[in-house]
Amino acid sequence: MTILLVLMAISYIGVGLPDSVLGTVWPAVYEDLNLPVSLAGYISLTVSFFTMLSCLMSTRLTKRFSTGVVAVFSTALTAMALLGLSFSKNIIFFFLLSVPLGVGAGTIDAALNGFVALNCTGSQMSYLHCFYGLGVTLSPYLVSLCLADSNDWHRAYLTVGLIQSAITLILLFALPYWKKREKGNSDEEETPTKVLSTKEMLKMPSVVLSCVVFFVICACEYTAGVWSSTFFAEYKGFTADKAAKSAMLFYVGMTLGRFVSGIVGKKLKSLQILKICVGILLSASVIIALPLPSYVACFGLLLFGFGMGPTFPNLSYLVPTLFGRDISQSVIGIQLASTYLGIMVMPSVFGLIAENVSAGMFPYFLFVLMILFVFSAALLKKALRKEKADL
Repeated sequence: MTILLVLMAISYIGVGLPDSVLGTVWPAVYEDLNLPVSLAGYISLTVSFFTMLSCLMSTRLTKRFSTGVVAVFSTALTAMALLGLSFSKNIIFFFLLSVPLGVGAGTIDAALNGFVALNCTGSQMSYLHCFYGLGVTLSPYLVSLCLADSNDWHRAYLTVGLIQSAITLILLFALPYWKKREKGNSDEEETPTKVLSTKEMLKMPSVVLSCVVFFVICACEYTAGVWSSTFFAEYKGFTADKAAKSAMLFYVGMTLGRFVSGIVGKKLKSLQILKICVGILLSASVIIALPLPSYVACFGLLLFGFGMGPTFPNLSYLVPTLFGRDISQSVIGIQLASTYLGIMVMPSVFGLIAENVSAGMFPYFLFVLMILFVFSAALLKKALRKEKADL
């Protein structure tokens, strides 16, 4: 199991690497190509659309080809897209390469989260998501180094693309072990996996409400990742490389939060951790909004990442418990599709706000999303209680 955990950790790094590149590099891109600032939201929308579609297909793909094969194929797709962007000189390529970037992100995300939720502990889930945090933290750091010397965003994409390619090769060479381990797990499995259609799941009120919960929290996470750099560049007056380094604080906080969640997860339940995270997130959004020196806003962004980090892995870990092990993979697939719908819509909405009002609305936007998360989670809890009472 130790080797399998290492392979999954490497896979999660591959999931995280592409996610933070666009938001971090965007101030340099739109200046170089003379583009409107809001266009990042539409690129993000395109990536998220294809990610959402691939999430809905992920259960069938994973059942047919195995998690290991899906991980290799998906990581290869994202590596190809990143390398392609490093040679692009036109915004059209950002939209064209959003297709493999989105498809790769969706299939691996759903496959890994479903496998981990069924085969690992809550603490292991949080620890593994730390490696996602490592991936999304590494990208802004590498981008900031590339931008510091010559503002060369092409080199930033090339660097991240080469690392993603190396991860693909590692997963490819380790595929025989992964297949062997997965075969052993399937032989021991007591509950067969059911593949539910989207129509079947949408008839379940609790599943629909859980999709709303995932929609809101991941919209909040991705909006923070995409627009924090622009917030510091446009509203706080930071240079492009300094804004990129500031955006990295969000991902550092996420990684640290997931690591701490892995430690306290041995004593606290996932629901208790989630309640603590909500308090941290609401407080952090207020700190970012305060008219205080820039370093206070930077601390607020770090704190926001710390609170955001444990939310997704703990929500994912609860799926088999709340909905049953037999349909958990299908439920996670539609939940992730809803997260990417949120990622597709809400960053674009804030892009319009930033362009037509002010990038200074960033912390207020995050605060409103968190209030919506609390409200939808309360409705989900009520729906689950009703369904259990009806049984």
